[in-house]
Amino acid sequence: MNYRRTSIRVVTVLLSGWVAACATAPPVQEMSDARQAIAAAEAADAARLAPVPLSDARRLLAEAEEQLRDEAYGLARNHAVRAKNRAVDALQASQAVDTNRSN
Repeated sequence: MNYRRTSIRVVTVLLSGWVAACATAPPVQEMSDARQAIAAAEAADAARLAPVPLSDARRLLAEAEEQLRDEAYGLARNHAVRAKNRAVDALQASQAVDTNRSN
C-alpha cells in the first residue's frame, strides 16, 4: 500500500509540474496566429468593411502583447486567441460584404 501512495504522489507531482510548465510558456504560436489573422483581415479591407471586429482584434492583441511583457502568459494566450477569433470575424464579415456587392 505504501508503494501505491508513493507512486500516486510521484505522478501527481510530475503532472503538476507539466501543467505548470505549459501554463508558463510564452504563447508564441497564439500571438503569431493573431497577427496573421489581423493581417489577413486588413488585406480584405476590414478596416472599412468590418471596423468593429477588427478594432476589437487589434485591442485584444495589444493587451496580449502587454501581458506578454509582464510575463502573464496565461492571460496573454487568452487574449491572443480572442484577438485571432475577432480578426477571423472581421475577415468573414469583409468577405460577406464583398460577395454581396458582387451579386
